[in-house]
This record gives sequence, structure tokens and C-alpha cells, in this order.
Amino acid sequence: MESRKYKLYHEYGFDSRQHLEHYFSDSTDMIFEEDFLIFPIKNLRKAFTEGHIEGDVLVDLSIGSMIHHLYSACDFFNYFIVLKMRDRCILELKRWVDSRTGAFSWCHAAKLQVEIEGKSDLLLEKEEKMRSAIEHVVKCDLEKENMVDPIVLPPADCVISAWLLDVISKNQDEYMKYIKKFSRLLKPEGHIIIIGSVDATYFTVGKDKLHIFSYNEDFARNAIVGAGFVIDHCEVMKRTVESDLSDFKGVIFIAAHKEK
Repeated sequence: MESRKYKLYHEYGFDSRQHLEHYFSDSTDMIFEEDFLIFPIKNLRKAFTEGHIEGDVLVDLSIGSMIHHLYSACDFFNYFIVLKMRDRCILELKRWVDSRTGAFSWCHAAKLQVEIEGKSDLLLEKEEKMRSAIEHVVKCDLEKENMVDPIVLPPADCVISAWLLDVISKNQDEYMKYIKKFSRLLKPEGHIIIIGSVDATYFTVGKDKLHIFSYNEDFARNAIVGAGFVIDHCEVMKRTVESDLSDFKGVIFIAAHKEK
């Protein structure tokens, strides 16, 4: 089956809880810890500390209801604005933010974060700091000129997009179009951080196979530069485990800043 025949995330959606369980949980059969939890967390910590990426507002545009990648940002930004395309993902995320019964637990991700920071004794503080940092969770429509119309967002110091570009882009032109759209959310000289899967065509949630736009490191680099950014850090990690859930070959992390 060709990639273009798989379901599109933004048209069909998926079960947000199953997505988290498959790819980001601490369950014994979740095999992607190194690829989807540890790799992003380590690189984000490095980007923020060594790249001096910090400020007031961080905007997150990522797939599903995942938030573990934001733990790294708590010490560097005052608050987060999280944009989601699907109502189900918003409900799942708000359940965690509001500490409701039955919310997905991110304790394992917080634990990884404080261990990387060498501050294992501050686990509870990290969890609360994260909840407090999420100022708004807002539905967005990427096809609108103002994706959160009628709301007007403040210019962001940083935009993070994890795995969203992979699943909403059907081809190279769309990938580049969305990067440029994300860029318009930033202040002059603001930063963008992209996390994605390279050389992939699909991922699975429950019984559904969904589309992933297949690209390599060279394309991702060129797309970022073509949108007016200077790349500060890029790392690609080869896939560490085999699974029929997805056919990705590796995970890419890119941190860049807007040219003056």
C-alpha cells in the first residue's frame, strides 16, 4: 500500500489515548522509549541550555496529546500555548492539565527529564511546573490565514512541532508551506524546533494505518533553510527497535532560528 492511500491524521483523526499508549507510555509493551521519549528530551535539553533558547512564550504544534517534550522547556519559558487540530486530543490533554481522574500519566517522562537534569529529587515540582506552564490549549485550523481565528496569538519566542508536519504534509510543497506558516507565529529571530520521523510512510493507531510523508535529513534541512531559518543543531538517530506499528527508519531533531 502506498503512503498516499493511508488515512490522513487531520481528516480522520485517531484514538488519542491509544496513540499515547502505543508510542509514549511506560507500559511493558511500549518499545519506543529510546526513539520517542529519550531522544527528544535529551536533544531539547541540549538545545535550550547550549543554544540559549529562552523567552516568554512557547507555542507547541505537535501530534496527538503528547506533551513530554515540553518538560524540557519549563525552565526556559514563562508559559506555553498548545495548539491542537482535533477536539479529542484537546480533551485528552486538558484531562491531564486539570489532574482529572483517568488522565494519562506522564510521570515516567517527568522522571526521565529530572534524571537528565540531575535533579531526581524535584520530580513533583517538575510535574506541577509543567501544568502551570500550559496557559492555553487552543483548537487550530492550519488552512486558515490565522490558524486560531478569531484569537490573535502573541508573537512566540519559540515554536516546537513534534511529528505534526510528518502527518499533515502530503508532499514536499505542503511540508514547506506549513513550516512557513509556523514561522509566522514567531518573533523576529525566534526559534523553531522540529522533531519527526525520517523515511517513513505510515504509523498505526489501533486498527488504523495513517499516512506519514516520507522525507530524509537533506530535505528537512533544505526546507528549514528555505523558510528563512539558520540551523543551529541537527541530529538524526537511527531507529533502535523493530515493530509493525510504523516503518520509520530514524528520528530527526532540528533546532533553528530566524534569519535577521
